[in-house]
Amino acid sequence: MSTLAAIDALEERVPPLVGLAVAVFAVSTSAILVEWSGAPSLIKALYRVVFTIALLLPLTLARPDDRAAFRRIGARDLVLAGAAGVALAVHFGSWFESLRWTSIAASVTLVQAQPLFVVAGAWALLDERVGPRTVVGIGVALAGMVLMSVGDTLLGAGAAIAGPAPLYGNALAVLGAATAGAYVLVGRSVRQRLPLLPYVVVVYTTCALTLLAAALVRGHPLFAYPAEEWLLFLAMAAGPGVFGHTVINWALAHVESSVVSVSLLGEPVGSTLLAVVLLAEVPSPITVVGGAVVLAGVLGTTRARDG
Repeated sequence: MSTLAAIDALEERVPPLVGLAVAVFAVSTSAILVEWSGAPSLIKALYRVVFTIALLLPLTLARPDDRAAFRRIGARDLVLAGAAGVALAVHFGSWFESLRWTSIAASVTLVQAQPLFVVAGAWALLDERVGPRTVVGIGVALAGMVLMSVGDTLLGAGAAIAGPAPLYGNALAVLGAATAGAYVLVGRSVRQRLPLLPYVVVVYTTCALTLLAAALVRGHPLFAYPAEEWLLFLAMAAGPGVFGHTVINWALAHVESSVVSVSLLGEPVGSTLLAVVLLAEVPSPITVVGGAVVLAGVLGTTRARDG
């Protein structure tokens, strides 16, 4: 049996909910891997995307339908996919940097608020209707975000709990959420016309080029990193990248989007627990309460939108 046939057979045998559970655990490891790496944030983001492309491109080119899809990409879809790639680059760069300045619990919870920006963007740009339940969900999530962002500072929590500059780090995480929402909005129409793998390869390539340009502007070295850093870059791509986000996109074809959206709320919980076990990073009570409020608001927004 060929590798491609084995992958297709595995897709047929794996229950979608099992695949989704694996994907949520995989994305939960992202913040830990980023924290373990000592490379600049832009470099971490760059090589996560580069290695993801290296893992996905051979599989994409091995599929005749995917090869044909590359030839069908029109100029408009190419521009939209490129815009999605730029938004994804800003998302990765800002979120990875946020982890230097705030706690993992705060950063991962705030960046997971991207559905709020998807709803707001769809209302502002696409004239999609926003009902009262959605407005309430957004309001609850915003209240939680404010509590997380200023609570520890007002109560004088130390850097060991909240991070060296929590307000700055939290702001970067919110920027990461906003640009992730832009990535979803821009790419939504393109995904209706392109298969998954050709789409993500184009998006990731644009993302990598954007991150490369930013890293060069900042003067970061591209190759002067020890072997353990390269292993971490590869782990970021294989774990959160391929087994995480790519499997989540696969699951969307097999289960309701509401189930996927709710399942993704497990990422902040998983990341926080891993941070406690692997990094001895225990979040403050304010962060836990604020995070719970944010996730409740995101859950309410998602259910109202899907309903």
